[in-house]
Amino acid sequence: MVFTGIPDEAFDFYRELALDNSKSFWQRHRDRYERAVREPMADLVAELSPEFGELRMLRPQRDTRASNDKSPYKTYQGALVDLEPGLGFWLHLDASGLHATGRFYSRAPQATTAYRSVVTEDRGEELQTLVDGLEKLGFTLGGVTLQTRPRGVPADHPRVGLLRHRTLDIGRDCDRAAAGRPAAAEWVARTWRELRPTLDWFSANVCPRLRELSTR
Repeated sequence: MVFTGIPDEAFDFYRELALDNSKSFWQRHRDRYERAVREPMADLVAELSPEFGELRMLRPQRDTRASNDKSPYKTYQGALVDLEPGLGFWLHLDASGLHATGRFYSRAPQATTAYRSVVTEDRGEELQTLVDGLEKLGFTLGGVTLQTRPRGVPADHPRVGLLRHRTLDIGRDCDRAAAGRPAAAEWVARTWRELRPTLDWFSANVCPRLRELSTR
């Protein structure tokens, strides 16, 4: 099917699910989820996959085994494609709109060490330039960070902000009105194209260091 936009009902579904995240709500409204959320997102994924790789849609159920939050369902529909383990493009739909990002989110024990070791080198200047350029285009930098700088990093280090990160997630948002149009697919594609040089930097610099550390 051709992607025609995300219907308003999808955003309303997640707003209501946030208020009543229960199995009884899900059972009553499962057809709404399939019609308004999963089917349009599947169409969007199908349109994006030829250029970016086969995207995988996440299941709506949460894994609550290691979480204090026992809410059974995610309040978003996510889809992702990895370029390397722990590195790739991310897309999700929630009550506020569409969100498209590029992520370095590896959970490998040596991931943070590999990332920070490269960022402290001269090659880290290129990442800073890439991130600064994206922020000027309206991208927002996120991810898991320390409250303070890492041990041993001086306060005046030129990339101290990047070095606080354990993971890095950079992207931008598409509001409900814009997400409801067919052009939302091109918006995601343009966002990911602008992010690709940053992900390529991770693939060329951090991922090889991570593999090297993992074999020691």
